[in-house]
Amino acid sequence: MRLGIIGLPQSGKTTVFNALTGGEAPLSAGSSYGQEMHVAAVKVPDERLDRLTEMFRPRKTIPAEVQYTDFPGVGFGSRDKAEAAWVGQLRTMDALVEVVRVFEDERVPHEGPIDPAADLEKVHLDMIVSDLAMVERRLQRLEADLKRTRTGERAPIEAEIELFQQFQDKLEAGTPIRDIPLTEDQERAIRGFQFLSAKPILVVANLWEEQIGEAGAIEARLSAAYPHQKTAVASLSGKIEMELAQLSPEDAETFMADLGITELAAGKVIRRSYDLTGLISFLTVGEDEVRAWPVVKGTKAPPAAGAIHGDLEKGFIRAEVVAYDDLIAAGSLAEARRRGLLRQEGRNYVVQDGDVINILFSR
Repeated sequence: MRLGIIGLPQSGKTTVFNALTGGEAPLSAGSSYGQEMHVAAVKVPDERLDRLTEMFRPRKTIPAEVQYTDFPGVGFGSRDKAEAAWVGQLRTMDALVEVVRVFEDERVPHEGPIDPAADLEKVHLDMIVSDLAMVERRLQRLEADLKRTRTGERAPIEAEIELFQQFQDKLEAGTPIRDIPLTEDQERAIRGFQFLSAKPILVVANLWEEQIGEAGAIEARLSAAYPHQKTAVASLSGKIEMELAQLSPEDAETFMADLGITELAAGKVIRRSYDLTGLISFLTVGEDEVRAWPVVKGTKAPPAAGAIHGDLEKGFIRAEVVAYDDLIAAGSLAEARRRGLLRQEGRNYVVQDGDVINILFSR
């Protein structure tokens, strides 16, 4: 899963990036829109892998990964070529993590009073305007294609024009594409456009240390201010979390206890990102490795096998499946088989979160 971190300058985006990744990317000292991008991959915390590693003692354990990209401060109105390049890369992200500033700090400049709801609206409008430009260009091309097409062959083009005119109307009214009800065919048809306002968004409220106790109320206010589909809200103190991420586990645990923090934000952000994007993890086990494989909820067994290797999907015969909790209760695969907990599933089986799966296939 690839997550793009966005936000206005001085929102603490790069601080949050360092907090989530344990990185040490340099922090911007000014309000420039032109800072460079930073990229880092993070292992997805999963206690199930720890238990399975104890059970199977594999040569290696491989968690799922999330890749974070910290993008320059949002401002899509420029015609600068460098900006066009990073906005194009932003469109390839699976979801967006939008950092909004809640903290008060006179040392960090901000135009006017701190207003996270207003900052949300600014970024929202930037994405709307960027998508609207794409929609208008597409409509111009479709209208030209329609004129060159025979009457009897115009139906697909006319249907797409109708859909994009709906997008144009909604975007001009400030409605993001993710709020527009679409059929599966329509979603498939527009996937290649990678509209920014269609992407799931996790809003992250960046707090000051003294605001941690108000986190729940702050999240509730932001949820009310930004009531869109495929949107969730989380909060953290970027400065504190960045410092914690760079400590040893023992020192971090002591510091967290003093601050009343029960969990590092990295795990919370990943969980909410998984929920937003509809991801789950199935597991594979053995002497060589224990591994987590992320797939979209609703994935059937053959495509899930394809996440491991394309040959497994092509030659798929069946899957041996046991639920994680059943395997732990049984204590071993052999005992799970003896108890009838290890099932044989065919091509139509929908993979569930925590399934431990062995794929049988023909070469």
